[in-house]
Amino acid sequence: MRKPEEHNRISRQMKTEMKRHLEEKLLPFWKGLIDRENGGYFGYMDGQLQIHKEAVKGCILNSRILWFFSNAYLCLGDRELEEYAAWAYVFLRDCFYDKEKGGLFWSVTCEGRVEDDGKHTYNQAFGVYALAAYYRAFGEEEALLLAGKLVQVIEEKCFDRYGYKEAQTRDFGPADNEKLSENGVLADRTMNTLLHVLEAYTEYYRITRDLAVGEKLRYMLGLIEGKIYNSKLRRQEVFFDNEMHSLIDLHSYGHDIETAWLVDRCVEILGDADWAGKMSPVTAALEDQVYKEAYRSHSLANECEKGVVDERRIWWVQAEGVTGFYNAWQKTKEGRYLEASADVWGFIREHIVDKRPGGEWFWYTDEAGRPAVEAPEVEPWKCPYHNGRMCMEIMMRGEGSDAP
Repeated sequence: MRKPEEHNRISRQMKTEMKRHLEEKLLPFWKGLIDRENGGYFGYMDGQLQIHKEAVKGCILNSRILWFFSNAYLCLGDRELEEYAAWAYVFLRDCFYDKEKGGLFWSVTCEGRVEDDGKHTYNQAFGVYALAAYYRAFGEEEALLLAGKLVQVIEEKCFDRYGYKEAQTRDFGPADNEKLSENGVLADRTMNTLLHVLEAYTEYYRITRDLAVGEKLRYMLGLIEGKIYNSKLRRQEVFFDNEMHSLIDLHSYGHDIETAWLVDRCVEILGDADWAGKMSPVTAALEDQVYKEAYRSHSLANECEKGVVDERRIWWVQAEGVTGFYNAWQKTKEGRYLEASADVWGFIREHIVDKRPGGEWFWYTDEAGRPAVEAPEVEPWKCPYHNGRMCMEIMMRGEGSDAP
């Protein structure tokens, strides 16, 4: 059993290493993706580290880049980062935002023309998340106003009596949810979209203290507790039909450990003692179950479908494992969680980080750490959000308290 002083030493070492990784690996890589000719950031880099300048640009990727540079400025105070954040902001405002119908398009061409005009709730949420971060970092009032417009779109067009919808057309008519459905099901509702609406509203509420948004946060916490969390299996259900009935036996380890710390952050910012009390057993169970089921070989397995474990070590799952276990240690002072967080970080350093010149992180490795070098390093879902946030969360958290 390690003593508290040893745990604090491990924590301090992690903070030092995270800052170095952010400054020396992640920030230079994503700065290098800036498209000076057409605006925004290049949307695809293949496994051979070749940029495909003609590739479509996904709004989620652009929003996450905007979030990344904005929060990196909040952490590091490097004024140069404002240029990179502004570059993503202007592209979002001018090319992704639908000035006629409202909301954000799914993707545009490399030149910024609309490529997929669908309106997905998940995409709107990341717009709110990124714009709130940009306002928080640089005080750009226009960004906060645009975030408010997206909140209004989500509430007026993407919400009904069962919760938050998924995919819709440009005119907010019904559409199949292929973009956020996997594992052989076509879901009407997903845990993933709800989680990121909660995440986005948490950051928007942090800034505005909007009472209506606070009530929607309480509503979403209630959905997580009452519909999504499976108390018998100590996990979240993932895919649902329209009336919120689970469609598949699936345990998504990365989403569960991510949910645990994001819900903790939500109730902290909300400042609601009743909901903090209600959600504490849920987040504690999610953390413990992921630790027991998924954490092995110095890393986290991906998911378990119908009793069969997917042993791939996905990049974002490892990043959320580091953050989630660190958060669990801060709450409980159980050394196993800090040791797991540091252990997974060690696996990331050795196996997930692409050490080739010009590389960032591999998409995944096998259980032994052999990387999938053929998988792209940048594409509409492969971004600096999970790994950048991991670095910044560990850097900014005190050894016994949450990040500010």
